[in-house]
Amino acid sequence: MDVSYVMTKNPLYIHPDMSVQDARALMKKEKLGRFPVLDKNNRLVGIVTERDLVNASPSVATTLDMYEMSYLLSKLKVEKVMQRKVITINEDVVIEEAARIMVDNNISALPVMRGDALVGIVTDGDLYKLFINLFGARQEGVRLTVLLKERPGELQKITQAIASRGGNIVAIVAFDGKDVTNKMCIVKVANMSKEALLAAVQPLALEIEDIR
Repeated sequence: MDVSYVMTKNPLYIHPDMSVQDARALMKKEKLGRFPVLDKNNRLVGIVTERDLVNASPSVATTLDMYEMSYLLSKLKVEKVMQRKVITINEDVVIEEAARIMVDNNISALPVMRGDALVGIVTDGDLYKLFINLFGARQEGVRLTVLLKERPGELQKITQAIASRGGNIVAIVAFDGKDVTNKMCIVKVANMSKEALLAAVQPLALEIEDIR
């Protein structure tokens, strides 16, 4: 799965000469946390976040009155507070690589490019939605966490055991176990009771970590 599957296509953007005041108002209206910034030729020149805009505002301890603050903010442009060094990705980058880039660089969004053109943006919120889907969080079922041997065919044994008893797997995720000899697996199954699922899987598992 690449980022084009989860990204927001044709995202809202602003220009460098927009005032900070107007950018904040637009961000609040659209309920967004950041805007890509494009120049007059629609080339990406920066990104501005809600934090950037808030930090640009005068402190609450300022001696300026509200009219003076409003005037200063109306003159302050986005280009003065935006982040100019923007990490971007192409639309064919796989979603886990996008997540790794965001974590490694401590950022919450990546503009998605097609050549020099901005075609989307992927955010931490998009990753949360994908996480919900991968784990079948919105579907009914029994959720089992099991420790399996790290060797070919172990997952197949589990899925066959569940299917042979009429269970319908709605989500399955495998990840690193307690050491290199094993893997942890979370499987969510519909049309099957806890007792039936446990009876199917327990003989094939190293440990049953959790069932609910």
